[in-house]
Amino acid sequence: MPSHLSADRPAAQPPGSGSVDALISQARRLKGDVDAVRRDAPSDGTDPQDRWQRALCDLALHQLSDLDAHLAQLRDGPPPAPGAEAAAGAAPPAPRRGSLLSRVGSAEWNFLTDEVSWSGELYRILGRDPAAPPLTLDELPSLVLDEDRPRLTAMVTDCLVDAQRIDGEFRVVRPDGEIRAVHMMGEPVLAADGSTASMWAVLRDVSALRRTEQAVSETRDSLQRHRQRAQNEHRLAVELQEAVLPPWRGSLRLPHQGPETLDLAAHYLPSSTGTLIGGDWYDALELADGQTLLSVGDLTGHGVSVASGMATLLGAVRGMAMAGTEPGRLMSLLNQLLDATVQPALGSAVCCRYRPETRTLVWAQAGHPAPLLFRGGTGRRLHSPDGVLLGATSGAVYAQAEETLEPGDLLLLHTDGLVPGRDSTAAVNRLLGLAPRFGGARTAQDCLRTVMEEFGEAEREDDACVLIAKVTS
Repeated sequence: MPSHLSADRPAAQPPGSGSVDALISQARRLKGDVDAVRRDAPSDGTDPQDRWQRALCDLALHQLSDLDAHLAQLRDGPPPAPGAEAAAGAAPPAPRRGSLLSRVGSAEWNFLTDEVSWSGELYRILGRDPAAPPLTLDELPSLVLDEDRPRLTAMVTDCLVDAQRIDGEFRVVRPDGEIRAVHMMGEPVLAADGSTASMWAVLRDVSALRRTEQAVSETRDSLQRHRQRAQNEHRLAVELQEAVLPPWRGSLRLPHQGPETLDLAAHYLPSSTGTLIGGDWYDALELADGQTLLSVGDLTGHGVSVASGMATLLGAVRGMAMAGTEPGRLMSLLNQLLDATVQPALGSAVCCRYRPETRTLVWAQAGHPAPLLFRGGTGRRLHSPDGVLLGATSGAVYAQAEETLEPGDLLLLHTDGLVPGRDSTAAVNRLLGLAPRFGGARTAQDCLRTVMEEFGEAEREDDACVLIAKVTS
């Protein structure tokens, strides 16, 4: 390295310009690829994962732009010093947006001649008047933030005393009050006797890069908080759902006494992702008059608030059914309940009362798939009485329907979500296609196992419930 930088130094020859051009082309192609990824990222700002991706792309683009500019300088050689520009009668070139000249300056402090040399860009980085003399090493800390001065002093001291390279960062305050982050790399230039003749340094304005890194860090922290919150909400939703849904597993017979009973089995099927806890429910309950309540339903949405709303609806269904409310009237009251909630919601449901002494099923529905009746190896969908979605219309009236069942009949209630896209028709057709297999099943649990074999491994976008009731004699 030369002992000092001077204005009349001969221009450096471009080293290996062909190889450098190839590297510049590769860097620019990579910049284009990263920029394409950033443009394709969603920009609505709602998803922390998307914000993190965009922030990382921004950081990568900054670094690739710097690499491009460094390679260009390696190919073209360093810019002339301010003295050379003045001697040639030309004004310093204006900073080019995105180029190295807008971010990097150089300086040399010669201790043998007490000369200090700054490049024009260093003046621009520090916000100094190009006509003013460059600062000595003793004066340089006056530009630095108080808390960063010891760091700069230590770097310079280690360089001058122990001949260590400088590689560190500090913040400077420009005359207009703007704070810039500057990365300084330098090394001592030794005289023949081993003493330090001068110190040479390159100073790079890394303010934009540090802002981008801060944005990445903040977005990463936000994403972590979002994930933790989502995990907590998921755990609470699961616990709430498990606390509300019927505790029985396997088969259940209702009513518990009497010759005419229903053999029951039910199952909750989570979504394929396992992260979406919705408002689906199933329920079977023996009522005070010996009848049996069967219900399934679905409150739209996911998360703790939806699981809580589902718990409220299911509690209301049980309470009104125990009080003797018929299914049609019960649906009307549920609709009023949803209509009165602070947060509007929509839901669908089927509610049935089974009278064992007459084997009569009285039922109503609110925008929900009708129960399926299987008899003698065939299946059909029951004709639905009128009923709109819960929460859709104030003062809605819900009709009732009756169906007389026979020993051996199988009744299947389900919610949407059994098949991808919540295609209720496709789900019903596949369920009706199981009729021959249901005909050979002895218990409701056997029938439920058949349903799980058909739907259990499906890629579902939403959760679903299935409730099966088999009439025994």
